[in-house]
Amino acid sequence: MGQERVVPFAGEPPEWDAIRATLAERGITAKLLMIDGLPAFPDEVPEPGWKELRVGFASGMVTLRRGADRLTCVVWVNADPALLESWTALADACAATGQQS
Repeated sequence: MGQERVVPFAGEPPEWDAIRATLAERGITAKLLMIDGLPAFPDEVPEPGWKELRVGFASGMVTLRRGADRLTCVVWVNADPALLESWTALADACAATGQQS
């Protein structure tokens, strides 16, 4: 069972490289672990149209799901406070990046 935060957009959601740049501007390191169920290189940029990313933080992993007009950040309910902080940071970065687009 997971907890999720949905970030809605008026149009298409921002791409991963823009979200990662927003995180980096905030001093947060994030690397890709999986793209659509397949292993990824940490600095890999997913192809347009990706559906699910597994994002690695120092505190653990957060899933990022892409819909036509939203991004959903998912974390397990037993996540510790550090991972919940990363989850919140990812959702906030998604929202901020979308406002810049």
